[in-house]
Amino acid sequence: MVRIKDIAEKAGVSSATVSRVLNHDPNLSVTQTTRQLIFQTAQELGYEKRGKKTPPKKSQIGTIAIVEWYTKAQELDDLYYYSIRIGVEKRAQEMGYSLVRIFNNDSFHTLSGIKGIVAIGKFSSQKIQELETYSKQIVFIDSNTLRYGHSCVTTDFENSVIAVLDYFLKHGHVKIGMLAGQECTSDDTTLLLDSRLSTFRNYLSQKGLLQEDWIKIGFFTAEAGYQMMAELLREHPKHLPSALFLANDTLALGALRALQEASIAVPTQISLVAFNDTSISKYVYPPLSSVTVYTEEMGKAALELLHQELEKEGESIPQMMTLSTSLTIRESSCPYENL
Repeated sequence: MVRIKDIAEKAGVSSATVSRVLNHDPNLSVTQTTRQLIFQTAQELGYEKRGKKTPPKKSQIGTIAIVEWYTKAQELDDLYYYSIRIGVEKRAQEMGYSLVRIFNNDSFHTLSGIKGIVAIGKFSSQKIQELETYSKQIVFIDSNTLRYGHSCVTTDFENSVIAVLDYFLKHGHVKIGMLAGQECTSDDTTLLLDSRLSTFRNYLSQKGLLQEDWIKIGFFTAEAGYQMMAELLREHPKHLPSALFLANDTLALGALRALQEASIAVPTQISLVAFNDTSISKYVYPPLSSVTVYTEEMGKAALELLHQELEKEGESIPQMMTLSTSLTIRESSCPYENL
């Protein structure tokens, strides 16, 4: 019968280390190379745990990193990215991966020795190159990185925006405005405009309904939503749009506050549809109509793409997976004919 001592001698490590690795001690800090060597040695010698089945292969699968472009505090203010991360973590646990989490203000030093990376958010080319020094297997979420040679998972923004505009038009709204967002990459080197705004402009232009005065652009914060809505109210006190599309739920929170302070009733005076459909959408007043984005599924899909790349022999062809959305209607929007 093979003993732990036999494995330790052949692997060149202590018996205590072998025991803790074979029992999957979560508090043990050893390199992935050592961990794999112990499992391989145990398998070669025919070691079997007494009274227990041999651990499933997935428990030996390795460590991957989740790298966020947000700080931990910022993530708590944006449940969209939090939900994506939860999706990655759930699927990683199901598949047997260990995880390292890195937020935007953390050092990349802890990425040493990881097998692959799931990167959530928007990263500059410089940051992508830095990540590549730790692993070539990287899958990005919420940005198109095919041009950098990496697979990615994105949301179908174009059809989502068209669905919102068709909803407004179907119910008689022809005066439609938008509070759009803008962002910077994780290292603040590149300003990114909201791709939803391009679709909004193009679609309404084709129908002869675009009104540039009813478009405001700011960062994706509640304060920015408040300021942009306040500007619309000052500039168009008697000529507001009857419907407003907001690029995320956080912007909508600020816009609602500005409208309430101005005694503008939602939806009887202005109809609102937001984007992302995070948990706050249901609990504000009035509850927000919003485009539902399947954030957890985005996270799970990214982990599965990464797993495919790690398992594939030879070079993988980068691919982009685009997930659809659905329009969830609540009390913040109503047909124009009912106003």
